[in-house]
Amino acid sequence: MAHVVVAPPPTPVEPVTEVLHGIEVTDPYRWLEDQNSPRTRKWLDDQAAYTRAYFDALPDRERIRERVRELLALKEVISEPWNVGDRYFFLKRQEEGEQPVIARRDGLFGPETVLVDPALRATGAATTVAIAAVSQGGRFLAYNVRQGGTDYSTLEILDVERKVVLPDRLPEGFCTSIAFAPDGSGFYYSSHELHAARPYYRAVFWHSFDTARSADEEVFFAGESRDLYLEILPSQDGSILAYRISRAGKQAETSLCLKGVQREAVAKPLFHDVCGWLVPFFVGTQLLACTDISAPNRRIVAIDPNNPDPSYWRNVVAESCQRIRQFIVVDELIIVTRIERFSTSVQVFGVDGSQKDNIPFPPHGTADLPNMASGKDDCFISYTSLCKPSAVYRYQGRNREAIPWDSVTADFHSPVAIEEVHYRSKDDTVIPLLLARRKDLVCSGPLPTFLTGYGGFGSCVTPGFTAFSTFLIEQGFLFATPALRGGSELGEQWHQDGKGPRRQNSFTDLISAAEWLICQSLSIPGCIAIGGGSNAGLLVGAAITQRPDLFRAAVCLGPLLDMTRYHLFDFAAAWAGEYGSPDDENDFRYLLDYSPYQHVGDNLDYPAVLLVSGDADTRCNPMHARKMTARLQAATKTKGPVLLDYKPDWGHTAAQPLSIKIDALTNRLAFICYELGIKVQAARLL
Repeated sequence: MAHVVVAPPPTPVEPVTEVLHGIEVTDPYRWLEDQNSPRTRKWLDDQAAYTRAYFDALPDRERIRERVRELLALKEVISEPWNVGDRYFFLKRQEEGEQPVIARRDGLFGPETVLVDPALRATGAATTVAIAAVSQGGRFLAYNVRQGGTDYSTLEILDVERKVVLPDRLPEGFCTSIAFAPDGSGFYYSSHELHAARPYYRAVFWHSFDTARSADEEVFFAGESRDLYLEILPSQDGSILAYRISRAGKQAETSLCLKGVQREAVAKPLFHDVCGWLVPFFVGTQLLACTDISAPNRRIVAIDPNNPDPSYWRNVVAESCQRIRQFIVVDELIIVTRIERFSTSVQVFGVDGSQKDNIPFPPHGTADLPNMASGKDDCFISYTSLCKPSAVYRYQGRNREAIPWDSVTADFHSPVAIEEVHYRSKDDTVIPLLLARRKDLVCSGPLPTFLTGYGGFGSCVTPGFTAFSTFLIEQGFLFATPALRGGSELGEQWHQDGKGPRRQNSFTDLISAAEWLICQSLSIPGCIAIGGGSNAGLLVGAAITQRPDLFRAAVCLGPLLDMTRYHLFDFAAAWAGEYGSPDDENDFRYLLDYSPYQHVGDNLDYPAVLLVSGDADTRCNPMHARKMTARLQAATKTKGPVLLDYKPDWGHTAAQPLSIKIDALTNRLAFICYELGIKVQAARLL
C-alpha cells in the first residue's frame, strides 16, 4: 500500500552506552526519557503533526467514524452497580454524554436520580468519576474524581440525603481503600498524596466528619516501603476491619490484622509475611479468604482468628483445575467465577463448602462480577460475548435466580461464526485459539486477519463485545485470539509457563498462531495485523522485532518496550515478580534477550506500526513508546509508516471522553484497513 505521508520528522541520535552486568548496552534515544524537556515536547509536537497528516489522508474515515459512533452506543450503559438495601448506585453513560455519571435508583426498577455529573465540574470532558464506597443505609457516597487517564485521583463524599458534597475530602493521590463507620460518624482510609514528603508511608487513618484532615488519627501503621500495599476490608455489618498488607516482588507476601471498628480497639496480627496471595472477606463476622497459598489455582478458606496459622485453615471452596477469578458474598452464599479457555463458569457455594448452584451463561463469553463488595440479599453479574453487548443480571441469593436488570437490545442480522480450535506452538505445546468471522465467510478462503492476545499476569482473554472487533468482523476480517501462555486460561501453571524466564513462550505462541493461520489457508502473508496494550503492547513489540515478515500492521498501546530500564519508572519495579528485575543479573540476561527496543535491526522491512501513549501513563511509562517510535522510524526500510498517537492526558486508564474515543478508534481502524488494503464496505452485523 502506498504511503499517504512521506517521511517522519528526524530524531537526533545521542547514544548512551552502559555496561550492565558485564554487557555493553547502547541506548540511542535516552534523551527522549525526559518527558518535560523542551526538546522532547518539540519532538512530540512534530510527531503529532506527522501522525495527524497520515490520519487526515486516509480514505473512508468518515464512514468508519459513523459506524464507530453507532457501535459505541451499544456498549454497556450501566456499570459498577452497588446495592445498599433498596438503593442501587451505579455509573451510567447518558445519551451523547462524554463521561458516565453516578446515578441512583430507589428500588430495583425505580426512578433514577443523577447524583454526580462530571460535566458540571467545568474541568473539561476528560474528568471522570467512579464509586469508591457506599455507607450502610446508603447515606454517604464516596467517589473518586480523576483527570484524564491518570492512576491518581481525589476522593469526595456526597451526603445523599442532603445532596451536599461534604468538605471531608482526600487530596489528589492514591486512596487504596475507605470504610465508613456503621454509626455514620466518619470513615477509615488508607491513602498517600501525590507529592507527599514520605510517599511510601503506609498507614490507616480515622477521620471524623466535620473535622480538619490535619486532625485525623493514625490507627495502624503498616510500614514505609515502596513495595507495600495496604487495604482495608470491612465485615458486612461494619463491626470488624481487616487490614491486608501485601508486599510486591519476586515472591508475594501477605500479612493480615483484625480490628474492631471502635477507634480505641487495637489491631490484632493474625500472621505476618506469609508467602502467597490472599484476600480476606467476611460472611457475617466469620473470616474467610481467597488465596493461592497451597493452591496455585486458588481456593477459599475459613480462618479461625484464634488459630490463624495456614495449617489450621479449612477449605470452603476447594481448588480445582480452573483458577478462581472473582468472588462475592451474598445472603451467606459465596459466588465464584472461574475461567476455562474462553468461557466463564459461575458457581454458588455455601459457607459449609457445599455447592448450591451453577448460574448458566453461554460459552465463549465473559461473566463478570462488576462490584465485588458483599451484598446482603443480591449481587450483580454482567455478561458479554463477541455477539452480545454487555447485559447486567441481578442474582438473588434467597431464590437463587438471575434476572436481567439492564441490557442493550441489538439484533444481529448476519450472525458471527465462533470456533474454538487448537494449534501447536514451536515447542509442541497445544494452544487454544478462538476464531470469529462473518458466518457467510466461513468457507470463503483466506481472510484479512486481526490477531491479538495478552499472555501475562495470569490474565485471561475471554470474548466480549467491542466496537473494534465488531467493525473488523463486519469488514470481513478473521478475528483471532489465542490463549497465550502467561495467562491462566488453562490454570495457574499456564501462567507460570509464560512468566519471568519463560516469557518468550508467550511471544512464540503468538508468532506460531500467525504461522498456523497461514498454513491452514485462513490468512495469507501481508494480510495479518496484530494489536494489544500494556503487557500486550510488549507482546506486539516482541512479535514485530522477532518476526517482522509475518505482519503487515501493528497497533501497540501503552506498551513496555525497553525491558532493561522498565523498573526505573513510576510503579513498574513492583512487576519484578512477573517479569524479573533488571537489577538481577540472571533476570537481566533473559530480559535483554527479548527486549523489543534493543532488538530493532537497521534497514529492515518492519510492518506499519501505530504506537499509542500519553504523558499520564504511570504504569507503562510513555518513554517506551517515544523511544521505540524514534528507533523504528530510523530503522525501517520501506514496508510501512511508524506513527505515534500521543496525547498529554492519555494514561493507562481508559477514561477518554466519548468524542475522543470515537476519534481514536476511528484512526486505529482506518490505519488497519488502509495498511491491509481493505476497502471499507457498508456491512452491518446488527
